[in-house]
Amino acid sequence: MREFAVAVKAEHPAHHDVDAAAVLGHRDLVAPPTFAVVVAQRAEAAVVADDEVGIDFSRVVHADERFTHHSPILAGDTLHAQATLDRIRVMGAGAMVTTKVEITTAEGEARSTVTSSLLVRAEEEDA
Repeated sequence: MREFAVAVKAEHPAHHDVDAAAVLGHRDLVAPPTFAVVVAQRAEAAVVADDEVGIDFSRVVHADERFTHHSPILAGDTLHAQATLDRIRVMGAGAMVTTKVEITTAEGEARSTVTSSLLVRAEEEDA
């Protein structure tokens, strides 16, 4: 978590120092808000790789990512991610595919909802 904070230049002390996180009422380090993408992308990858979904990842362009945070992700959390295919909208020579990933703790506490949109270009013969 500290390495992620350094990589994204998140300088708040609660991302680096347990005592600073404790002053804010947290039991451990607080993840930077965009840390949820680490968990969400793994769940989204399972959706994209599903043969029934039929997405050729080599034809994907990431279009949008939105985070709704319910409570902070903390160091030591065991996280679960449930990905759903939220929407498919055909557009010209491709489709916009939107996934939604609900991130919770092992105890079922909501941490974040990550909504991601991928533009999937059609095969040349399908265009």
